[in-house]
Amino acid sequence: MKLSIAKDQLIAGLQAVQNVVSSRTTLPVLSNVLLSGEGDRLRFTATDLDVTVSCSVEAKIGKSGGTTIPVKRFFSIVRELQAPEVELDTNEKSVSSLKAGASFYKINGIAADEFPPTPEFKESAAVTLPQEKVKAMLKKTSIAISMDESRYVLNGVYVSFKSDKVTMVATDGRRLAMTEEELDGDNTATGEIIIPTKAVTELNRLLQNTGNVIIRFTENQISFTLDGEGQHGIVLISKLVEGNYPNYKQVIPNETKERVTLVREELLQALRRAEIMTNDKSNSVKMAFTKNNLAITANTPEVGEGRESIAINYNGPDISIAFNPGYLMDPLKVLESDEIFIELNDELSPGIVRVNGPFLYVLMPMRMS
Repeated sequence: MKLSIAKDQLIAGLQAVQNVVSSRTTLPVLSNVLLSGEGDRLRFTATDLDVTVSCSVEAKIGKSGGTTIPVKRFFSIVRELQAPEVELDTNEKSVSSLKAGASFYKINGIAADEFPPTPEFKESAAVTLPQEKVKAMLKKTSIAISMDESRYVLNGVYVSFKSDKVTMVATDGRRLAMTEEELDGDNTATGEIIIPTKAVTELNRLLQNTGNVIIRFTENQISFTLDGEGQHGIVLISKLVEGNYPNYKQVIPNETKERVTLVREELLQALRRAEIMTNDKSNSVKMAFTKNNLAITANTPEVGEGRESIAINYNGPDISIAFNPGYLMDPLKVLESDEIFIELNDELSPGIVRVNGPFLYVLMPMRMS
């Protein structure tokens, strides 16, 4: 393979794919990026066998072909080059010569045919959504993904595709985040899947606020094709989490007695300050709702005590409830609404955070000391 390519195009391609490469791998080829040159495009592919990301950029291909190059080292060299144009020439022993201005490097690679094949997807059933919507949905739900590997079905975002709407849910057993979006009538793919955490993290990084994403899935794989500006036909393919997601609907309280309107940013700042007075052993803040006032108290014997007071519009009975401040702040950080609503029954029942829109966050209370 022989080609010349603009340095910024080369960097764009490597940046899109290199994050999925694992630093600890038993297969040396998995530390490499697959380069395939044909026509006027150079395609980059990287994988850890669970998640695969590929994209293509413009290049002048003198001789088509392919090779694999250690991605971290390759990216480090390219990033430091001074010349705007890079020439790459790979011999039959998979050694790539890299020339840019006065710089010259030889990098030992591995033959392209040793790279794992990319899964194929049928063109038929697909869901097309604006990237902005998918990005917002994943951002709002991924905060509640479980990190406990023994409950592997919770290590991802559950997605339900129906003909008229898409629902996303994540829970770690202590809190649950759910959001929905309506679909237009052209949706041909229906089903329920669980997207693993690593794929969600990559999508949060790759998705933009422009363009669409085309989603296709089989029983055990999913693909996302991104067509936004400057995205060079990025495709992310991931294995799905196997297993049945628990019935999340039974966690959501059917009704709540009290609903309090709060200014999101004001509550977030008060919780941030109160959290300073907690520690790992005593990680809770007490929220006392009284007439037109919310008092947030953090009382940790080894640390000290903090109290915040917020004026609110509330005329219901006095309610005190304790929450993990980090868990309560998580949705406040990702929501964009100025106003949020907290719905409560009593100190032992879950609290609900809502906004004017299809989002809901259920949070289990903590014992008040």
